Amino acid sequence: MNIYLMSVVLGIVEGLTEFLPVSSTAHLRIAEALMHIRLENTSCLATDSVCFQDVAYWKMYTIVIQLGAILALLLLFMGRIVGFLRTFPQGENGQKTWLTHPVSLTLIAFAVTSVPSLVLHKWADKHLGSIAVIAWAMLIGGIVMWAIDARSARMEPITNDVEEMGLGQAIWIGLCQTLSAVFPGTSRSMSTIASGQLVGLSRPAALEFSFLLSIPTMIAATGWDFLKEVFLHKAAEPGTAASVPVAHVAMDSQRWIVLLIGLVVSFIVALGVVEWFLAWVRRHGFAIFAIYRILVGGALLIWGARIIAG
Repeated sequence: MNIYLMSVVLGIVEGLTEFLPVSSTAHLRIAEALMHIRLENTSCLATDSVCFQDVAYWKMYTIVIQLGAILALLLLFMGRIVGFLRTFPQGENGQKTWLTHPVSLTLIAFAVTSVPSLVLHKWADKHLGSIAVIAWAMLIGGIVMWAIDARSARMEPITNDVEEMGLGQAIWIGLCQTLSAVFPGTSRSMSTIASGQLVGLSRPAALEFSFLLSIPTMIAATGWDFLKEVFLHKAAEPGTAASVPVAHVAMDSQRWIVLLIGLVVSFIVALGVVEWFLAWVRRHGFAIFAIYRILVGGALLIWGARIIAG
């Protein structure tokens, strides 16, 4: 398949799945495997520097195109975000503080996520990146999400709006979001939505806070990975123990264009998905996404190894 067409396909997959609780990571991994994109250094010969560059590039690409979807969300939520900033720190009802305003709660949840994620990311990337882990995360996450959404539907929510959230709820959601950084396939959206419902948020409130939290989380994650891989990677100089900054991914004009295509396509697709997702959840809840996760997780357990190898 043409490399530019591959980027269009991956941009569509990213835009469709970034905010749905079905794991964009899992879907991108499947799409990349079906298009025979190499994501593991073990597929390269020790002397094949081009292969290593390809692996590094596509790993970076998979993370950075998420920025397109996040920018779409930022555009759609700009009015709401400006409203929050305008009422900071007292809040719309005048009863909030520096610690309990929605802006503060979003940043606190982001900070709670960031520390363990940074500590565990390298280890998780090395040991938990297999298709089997993704499959189990999809399957178990679907069962958990279905159970929590069913429980939430039977109970009166404690918190119907993000403006009503408390500090403890934000910290809990931030901690649970860490699961998505450690276990690929968990889904950042699923972990934040389900954990929000578990502590009494209504479906719309849990979804809105998940969206708000995704903005600093994903901007930081995509921005750092891009800078690290393209500009700040450390490598030892030949014959010395010194470490000097060199680019891990050597970018040329084609790679820049491919990356830009993925970003633009994911941005456009996500614009439509976010509005549809909000409307669907208000009417139907999350059960359909839980069922989908269970089916995909089961399919990956049965056929996943063949897909990755194929």
